[in-house]
Amino acid sequence: MNMSQKMAAEFLGTLWLVLGGCGSAVLAAAFPEVGIGLLGVALAFGLTVLTMAFAIGHISGCHLNPAVSFGLWAGGRFPAAELLPYIVAQVAGGIVGAGILYLIASGQEGFSLAGGFASNGFGEHSPGGYSMLSVMICEIVMTLFFLIIILGATDERAPKGFAPIAIGLGLTLIHLISIPVSNTSVNPARSTGPALFVGDWAVSQLWLFWVAPIVGAILAGFIYRYFRSVE
Repeated sequence: MNMSQKMAAEFLGTLWLVLGGCGSAVLAAAFPEVGIGLLGVALAFGLTVLTMAFAIGHISGCHLNPAVSFGLWAGGRFPAAELLPYIVAQVAGGIVGAGILYLIASGQEGFSLAGGFASNGFGEHSPGGYSMLSVMICEIVMTLFFLIIILGATDERAPKGFAPIAIGLGLTLIHLISIPVSNTSVNPARSTGPALFVGDWAVSQLWLFWVAPIVGAILAGFIYRYFRSVE
């Protein structure tokens, strides 16, 4: 595959992740009387990755996440030269996905971005009121384990054909743990799209949802290199 094909796949995949995952939170989580709730939102995020991994994994590797790209690079599984194009495509997809979600959501009377639009935050903008330090630790650790799952499930020695299921369920579990803490990022592109529409506090806190996931992902890459070195 050439780079333009890989970028197009990453753009569409990340668009789907934001539209499907954040869309479930904005449109369906608290739908009158029978909303899908936290469990439904967690499952929706997992399903976006699972479905795209089967759809575009053979084209771009289905990163859909700058932290994943950094983690795979740190683990020796992705070339540094492709980091920037992948990240540009992922962030663009996240923004367009959030834009489509905004067009849909704003068609309902009474819709307001004041509800947060599924943005990530800490302090008063954390769903559970968690501090900046708590959110940072959570995002680093959750992303670290997400990358361990990805690196392990896609290892050449792992059972073939099951990686999308493990990765999708892994992301679901991560959301079940951390939605109350940060609304769950573990993905700077996912955080950037909604934040740009909310502006204000969401943009001012966005730095944490770039730094923490990338730190966690790079740590995971180095840990997995250690696992490979002691075979």
